[in-house]
Amino acid sequence: MRDLTADALFMDPSLEWSRVSPKLVTERRLAWSVLLLVPVGLLVLGGVLGGTGTASLWPFALAAAVVSAALAAGWFLVIPRAVASWRYAEREQDLLVRRGRLIRRLTVVPYGRMQVIEVSANPVSQRLGIATVTLVTASANTDARIPGVPEDTAHALRDRLAAKGEASAAGL
Repeated sequence: MRDLTADALFMDPSLEWSRVSPKLVTERRLAWSVLLLVPVGLLVLGGVLGGTGTASLWPFALAAAVVSAALAAGWFLVIPRAVASWRYAEREQDLLVRRGRLIRRLTVVPYGRMQVIEVSANPVSQRLGIATVTLVTASANTDARIPGVPEDTAHALRDRLAAKGEASAAGL
């Protein structure tokens, strides 16, 4: 019996793991920036109303400052680390998708179980040249998606997975 460390359990070193594009950090940071605007707006509103002698809004301004600081920390620290944790590897019979730093997840999708392979991109992703590859299986619990894949790589991956899925289904 082999002694597996936690790292080897979630990322087999013998496989060639592909990373997602670093452009995904930009996409995720843009989404967080929108969230960051709300508490900053509340801070400004609290300062303006507080300066005019209206009802004291300093507790709301303080809460907005705390939320802003937490979102900013996520923006600078958490997002790049979370993006760096996404990896995927193609094996002979299945696709492995790994993600997560604190709570690690490894999803194994057998090619024969794939029903749909979807490539999608929102307007920001399109502008950055990245897409999300989603694998749909019969299981409702399968969360096999790979965000931040460069568009050309996403299309090639889609075609390879479809071919492998057809080959696996042909044997049934």
